[in-house]
Amino acid sequence: MYNRLTNLLGIRYPIIQAGMVWNSGWKLASSVSNSGGLGLIGAGSMTPEILNEHITKCQKATKLPFGVNLPLLYKQIEQHIKIILRHQVPVVFTSAGNPKIWTKTLQKEGVAVAHVVSSLKFALKAQESGVDIIVAEGFEAGGHNGREETTTMVLVPIIRKAMNLPLIAAGGIGSGRAMLAAMALGAEGVQIGSRFAITHESSSHSHFKQRVLDSMDGDTILTLKELTPVRLIKNAFYQEIKAAYQRGATKDELVTILGKDRAKLGMFEGDLDQGELEIGQVSAQFDSIKSARKLIDELIMEFNETFRSLKSM
Repeated sequence: MYNRLTNLLGIRYPIIQAGMVWNSGWKLASSVSNSGGLGLIGAGSMTPEILNEHITKCQKATKLPFGVNLPLLYKQIEQHIKIILRHQVPVVFTSAGNPKIWTKTLQKEGVAVAHVVSSLKFALKAQESGVDIIVAEGFEAGGHNGREETTTMVLVPIIRKAMNLPLIAAGGIGSGRAMLAAMALGAEGVQIGSRFAITHESSSHSHFKQRVLDSMDGDTILTLKELTPVRLIKNAFYQEIKAAYQRGATKDELVTILGKDRAKLGMFEGDLDQGELEIGQVSAQFDSIKSARKLIDELIMEFNETFRSLKSM
């Protein structure tokens, strides 16, 4: 399964594992890359020292391409960039910030740059910044999200119509059928987060993985738009946020409620009540925990079966 995206990234399948905080360490990234996709290390929850450790271990675990997901608003980003360049990581996916600041620096060292956007406006700005790839992430996605609430099915064709850069669809994709649908809309590959978050190799806590498996449609919600919008599972922490909104809480009060390390508390340490449980709407479809390799094999098999079925019609 080859196209210009797989050729650019040096991968077998146009499947990218999202770089999710507290989920995407070297074990998951290397497993995805060894299975034919592109694994990403999620740098957003890592200090420079920890990122260095994960890149080093990933390079020992796979000889195939992998990348780093890098939130551009991260306060230690300069150190992260130096580490990425020192290790000659071939691909960086940037998000949450202005891609113009670091894209050329990375590309001068031979790094391919993809940037995650939630709207056509930001896609055009990313194109002007010279990025190599656009990731169109719809409202369905888990974790930190756009404020626009544009769904993946709407966003992907809008961006495809406006530009010809390699395009990856993200948000709400957890099956081979969804992958085929995204490519029918104009994407050349897919970025999958939530489904990889509950694989065996994910670094998230087993309690979090089980809570995701137990989730049903309507169990997630996008909230905290005044700060950084995030889609999470409704739990006691969310009910506290909801009550704050109902009483007209200020932005500062919301910051106080959010506090520090809520995502780590929920996803990494397994506190299902007071932690921030970030996951996408597609989690309602999941019924088991798999290895990354088995997941990718099933995605490709379902993609091909669905394609043949549609072709026969």
